[in-house]
Parts: sequence; structure tokens; C-alpha cells
Amino acid sequence: MEFQDIAPVKEQILKCVRCGKCRSVCPVFAEIRTESAAPRGHVFIVQMLRDGKIKPTEELYEKLTNCLMCETCSVNCPSGLDIHEINAAARAYIYEKNPSLSKNLLFDSLWTRPSLLRAGSKMVWLAQKTGMQKLARSAGLTRLLPGDLPNAEKLSGDMPSSSARARLKEINPARGEKRFRVGYFLGCGTDLMEPDVAVALVDILTRNGCEIIVPKDIKCCGLPHIANGKLETARRLAAHNAALFKSYDLDYVVTDCASCSASLNPHAMEFLLGGTSHEKDGQEFASKTIDINRFLVDILDIRLPEIKPGHTRKVTWHDPCHLVNAQGIKAEPRELLRRIPGLEFVEMPAAASCCGGSGTYGVTHYDISMKILDKKMNNLEESGADILATSCPSCLMQLRHGVKEKGLPVEVKHPLVLIAEAYANKSR
Repeated sequence: MEFQDIAPVKEQILKCVRCGKCRSVCPVFAEIRTESAAPRGHVFIVQMLRDGKIKPTEELYEKLTNCLMCETCSVNCPSGLDIHEINAAARAYIYEKNPSLSKNLLFDSLWTRPSLLRAGSKMVWLAQKTGMQKLARSAGLTRLLPGDLPNAEKLSGDMPSSSARARLKEINPARGEKRFRVGYFLGCGTDLMEPDVAVALVDILTRNGCEIIVPKDIKCCGLPHIANGKLETARRLAAHNAALFKSYDLDYVVTDCASCSASLNPHAMEFLLGGTSHEKDGQEFASKTIDINRFLVDILDIRLPEIKPGHTRKVTWHDPCHLVNAQGIKAEPRELLRRIPGLEFVEMPAAASCCGGSGTYGVTHYDISMKILDKKMNNLEESGADILATSCPSCLMQLRHGVKEKGLPVEVKHPLVLIAEAYANKSR
């Protein structure tokens, strides 16, 4: 599909009235304060690019990648522009004109092959376990990494020794009466960095009458590819996953990652697969896909057992941008946390503000990312919470980094892990 024919580029740009509402809500503009970093400026840049008034240069690409793709501008746009999609389409167009061998290797060869990703994460774990990573830092070798990577390398934290895939069966029967047959979209972040979350999901849902299917050949949801100018690769991944889950007779498809559920929802699937031969499969897949917080509250209406008496801990919630903006899911995670015994929910100031992680953004734009994170940490400290809950692997990694850097006595956990702990501590 030609750049000029992509729906947001073709149909939406002229709707922008330059009102500046997007500037007032953009977390990046709040830090940079230049028009070229504002969503409005990006729309204007893409319009000139579409009309041939400016050239698709690498410098222009860098300006567009200042955007977090958090969708805050899109949900607040009075004219209804999907600014993040306009930006993504332009990144892909510019990248086609300025390809990179390293990006092709990363996003086409590595990130489309889950087995290679798992092998890579195993190597990181081995480096951490043997002390090689610490030695490289002490010797200053990490400073040789390009761009922001020397600092961003610190974000990774401790890599688990095994992936979620290695710990899960393909078919997990319901315990007791079966209510639903549910597919589990196991995303890359959960699989490699948060395997305990995946194990908790399967345990919780099978306890509550769900047969869980974890297809063997799930591939990345495609969001990292969209953010990095690899739109065609993202389309291929979406088509693959849609066909894969279609081969099972499922009532629902759940995912514990806000970014995955955002990239698999009907609007995102239309952006990727609309007008292609895979459009119908994509929409059928999207219609069954649901975020785990919403599934537990609205579909299963989960009720947890009483737990052993103990100290009540305060828990607060961080809204992942791809949950609250892309999907409008705000009430369900809070309700879920209120249902967990032993926890008292407290609201965090500016809970819906971005943490600055946004997938690969913390790696490519570390300094800006940390400025945004600092504001989030101040909000967390003000809440007085003992636990910070969120449901996005990227946010979990970013927030743990912030808590560690600020020295806050706060645990950062996925709600599923908190529910699993409640089951483990239930009173007899």
C-alpha cells in the first residue's frame, strides 16, 4: 500500500485545525517544548511529506521518533485524528527510503522468530549469572554501545532463567466445570521477562473454569515493529497470528500485556490489515481478544477467597497508555485490585500519565524517558502506596527502574501476581 493511500494519511490530516490541544497533553512536548516535538507539528510534517514538500530523510525520521506512540494526543484530539497512526505510517515510509541493516536483522530476522528471541534472553541471563554483565559495566565496555544504549542497558533488570513458554503446556484443562475455552496470546515481554505473570494467568483462569490454549507458534504482536518503521513486517505478524488463533475454536483470546491487547484490537487490526486479504481474519481475531483485567471483572466476575490475617498493604495503579488511551480501560483494573484480599486501593495522582517506557522508547530515548519517569515517581511517592500495580511488561520494567533509582520502598507487580499471592495465602 502506498504511503499516500494509507487511510489516516489520506483522509485525516486535513481535519487538523491546529488548535494545539495535543500540545497540552503530550508528555514529550512537556519536556522538549519545541513545535517539531508536538503532535501538531508531526501532523504538519507528515502533510508536507505526503505532498512532496520535504524529503524523507533520516533527520526527519528522528524528529518523528520523539513521539512515544502513547496515543494521548489521539484520544484528546477534538477533530478525531489518529495521530499515532499518521506518525507510524510516516516512519514506515521514511524507513523504506533509508533502510538499516541492523534494524532489518533485529525486527525482520530476530523479532519475528520467538525461538531466537528466547535464545537471546538466555544469553543475557547467562551474562548476568556469571557476572559478565557487571564486569562489562565496571570496565566501561557498555559505554561503547551506540546512542542511548549505554544508559538504557540498565533498564533490563534481572532476566529470568527460563521463559514462560518453557513452563506452560499448550492445553491447560479447566478445573471443575468448564465455562469457556480461552486462547492465551503470550506476548514477547511476558514470555521473556515476566514468566511468573504467565504462569499466574493460566493458574487463575483454570481455577475459574477456563480451558486455556497457548498456541505454540505465537509471534510478536507487531507493536515494536510499528514503532520502528517496520509496518509491512507488523502486517505479516498480524496476519500470522490471526490465522493461528482462527485454527482453534475459542470463546475468547486474553492477553496480560496492555500493548499486545492494544495492537490486537479492532481499530489497530483495521490499520494493519484493512483492505488486505487478511482483513476478515484480523477482525474476527480482534473481536475475541480482550484484556485480562476486563476479562476477570466483566466476564468471569472473579471472587477471591479470604486470606490469612495479616498486615493490610496499600496498592496503587499505573494506567498503561495502551490500556487507558488505546482501549479506554480504566475502571476494571481498579475494581480488580479492590477485590484482592489484604490490599487497600489508593489512587495515585495523575495515574493516567505516561511512565516514559513505551516499549523500545526507553532504549532509544533514554534521557527524555527518564524525565517523564521522574514525574511518575513523584506521583507514586505522594500516594504512600506499598505496591505499584500495572499490566504492561514495558511499564513494569520502567517503573521498577524508577523505584530503584529513587530508592522507594515499593514493590512493582502485575495484578495477576497479586491474585496468585492471594490464592497462595488463602485461609483454610
